[in-house]
Amino acid sequence: MATVAFLGLGIMGYPMAGYLAKAGHAVRVYNRTASRAQQWLGDYAGEAFDTPAEAVRGAEFVFACVGNDNDLRQVVAGEQGAFEGMESGALFVDHTTASADVARELAAIGADKGIGFLDAPISGGQAGAENGVLTVMVGGEETDFERARPLIDCYARAVNLLGPVGSGQLCKMVNQICIAGVVQGLAEGLHFARAAGLDAEQVVEVISKGAAQSWQMENRHKTMLAGEYEHGFAVDWMRKDLAIVLDEAQRNGALLPVTALVDQFYSEVQALGGGRWDTSSLLARLTNLRSFD
Repeated sequence: MATVAFLGLGIMGYPMAGYLAKAGHAVRVYNRTASRAQQWLGDYAGEAFDTPAEAVRGAEFVFACVGNDNDLRQVVAGEQGAFEGMESGALFVDHTTASADVARELAAIGADKGIGFLDAPISGGQAGAENGVLTVMVGGEETDFERARPLIDCYARAVNLLGPVGSGQLCKMVNQICIAGVVQGLAEGLHFARAAGLDAEQVVEVISKGAAQSWQMENRHKTMLAGEYEHGFAVDWMRKDLAIVLDEAQRNGALLPVTALVDQFYSEVQALGGGRWDTSSLLARLTNLRSFD
């Protein structure tokens, strides 16, 4: 069993850290809102600390799952950040969905201190975190990956090394590109079915057995048809992720016309007051537009 630290106890990090504790590891936690860390201690065995630097002292592995590039820089390299408390030979595993640039930047700082670094963004949403079945996309050195894998396996069902540092974040960008297109297609399909006078539920029952099948169709069509969006991965978070994607595409020359368009559609969902709605709320935008015809 290892001594580990987990920084960031949001809807993803909270259960992930919990799985490490349930596996028997000694878990030290930090969260910017201290009451959240105290809540975690009510559910799992561990210790809570007031700063990242305090939480990571003596930890062989440090995991983080925070909001964005700036949050990550602060918790890792800022005043009282993790790198101030980590010892040479320790390994930092970042589960934040962030840019490939910040992963490379922090890996370089860590390397100067003898600290290993893996960028390891996750997919699977809140349900995947709570059920311990996340998909983890990793960038970094193979030796670091092999060290961390047994711990990541505590809350993941698929863990893959894609290449050097930054590769995990680039893979997550591909993931978000694909999701954006699939959700928009599903929203349009359900919208069309209704407009054509079909029973949309029956339509899904038929087409979900063929080439149109997707995770989104299986898991979101019922709530979409019911107009229920107070769950899942928020539009605000998706727009944060798509901004990272589109910025990277500007640099590497990738053409992402559908992704850019869906990002615009999500901005319209935000204007409807749906910033915290699930990403499947693209159907609400179409329904709203039709109401003004």
